[in-house]
This record gives sequence, structure tokens and C-alpha cells, in this order.
Amino acid sequence: MAGAHKTAAFTALNPWQQVPVLQDGETVIWDSQAILVYLAEKYGKTDWWPADPATRAAVIEWLSVSVNEIQHGPADARLVKLFDYPLRYDDAVRNSQRTLKVIDQHLSTQKWLSADRPTIADCAAYPYLALAPEGDIALDPYPSLRRWIDNMEKLPGYVPVDH
Repeated sequence: MAGAHKTAAFTALNPWQQVPVLQDGETVIWDSQAILVYLAEKYGKTDWWPADPATRAAVIEWLSVSVNEIQHGPADARLVKLFDYPLRYDDAVRNSQRTLKVIDQHLSTQKWLSADRPTIADCAAYPYLALAPEGDIALDPYPSLRRWIDNMEKLPGYVPVDH
């Protein structure tokens, strides 16, 4: 329903009028990162949200990368190309090139972003990175990143992004 996030009922759930919002019983959580942490903590235990402080800190680092470097690179480029957002496309492309290079180098030595298994950090980064070509951001120069995307798409329960 177009504009549903602007209704009074939705605004009562999230004053920023943005999706996503999670309602779990009486608990209401907005913000993708907060939702991932909540779900992993409440239902996933340490499968997706490691208990080890150093590994958990690495997950948090990559959650931050998702809402900073990845957002201001591939995600912004996609917003401009698909939705004509008033952002500077040249900046998004430049940010994408640097960000994707760093991520590709990181993934050249490990299978997942922050641990020896997938975590919520991988879940947070995946949609922005997998859909980067929709912002005319080529993934061909980044073989380790492409391998990681393939690994994400082979996880049990994976549902293809519908766009």
C-alpha cells in the first residue's frame, strides 16, 4: 500500500516513518540493524550473533560499514538510478569503488565478513551489495565479493531478492 508508512498508525510504531518495523508481541523495533540484533539475540542465540566479545565486535564493525560506507556507495547509487533520489551519483560511484575494493580484499582471505560462519553482519550487507548492479555499479572487478554473494545465496532458507 503506497504511503502506508506515512499513516498515523505506522508513525506510532516508527516516528521516522520508515520501514522496516518489527512487532514481536509488545515489542516494537525499527531500524534494520536493531532488528537484526534483536532477532539474533532473542531467537538465534549465538548462531548469527556470536557470544565471543572480539567476534561480536567484528560483527558490530560490519554492521556499521553497512550503514556507512556501503550505504553511501552502492546503496546510494541504486537509489539515484532506480528512484531518482536527490543524491550525488558521482560521489556514490567513487565511494562504491573504494568500499567494494576494501570488502573484496577482506573477503579474499575469509569466507564471511566477521566470523568463520555467516552472521547478521553478512545479512545486513548482502542486499546492498548484491543489488549494486542496479545502481550501475559493476561487481565484475571484485571476485571475492561475488563469491561471498554466491555463498549467501546458497544458505539454507535463502529467498531471492524480489525487485
